[in-house]
Amino acid sequence: MKIINLFLDKLLLENIVLAHCDIPCGIYDPHNAQIGAHTVIRMTQMLQDLKREDEVKAEHDIARLTHVKEEHGHLVEDELGTLENDYFKPEHFQAHPNLKDLLEKAVKLSIKVRQNIDMESAKELLETVLLISEIFYKTKNVTPVRVKSVYPTEGEIVTYK
Repeated sequence: MKIINLFLDKLLLENIVLAHCDIPCGIYDPHNAQIGAHTVIRMTQMLQDLKREDEVKAEHDIARLTHVKEEHGHLVEDELGTLENDYFKPEHFQAHPNLKDLLEKAVKLSIKVRQNIDMESAKELLETVLLISEIFYKTKNVTPVRVKSVYPTEGEIVTYK
């Protein structure tokens, strides 16, 4: 019976596919990538400011902060991947020749900030995401505007008029 179950398990493998949606629904927004980049900056700040008075607590805090930084670095990559693969069309890349390079740079930076505690790269990631966000809103025929965020990172976010 075990052999039959093993055979059936291999034969009937389920492939799990995750996506924003498969419709396509037309709902795209760089907001989550911006929040992810801000979170990477904040987790980097908190890691740099961590006190090591209680080593066990410090190890616990490092693990938690690193986990959140990893998740949000990955979120940036996922959100920008959705925009690149599902939203941006050839005409967008043609109208904005730097878009492809910005997307590639953001992915590389999202990897770098996950591998290191590097505030300069975290800020560069945010700036790159903001530039992509501005292009996104231009493709929607609205005027992108940068506004000061209300986050502890004291950075900006891109929205539109």
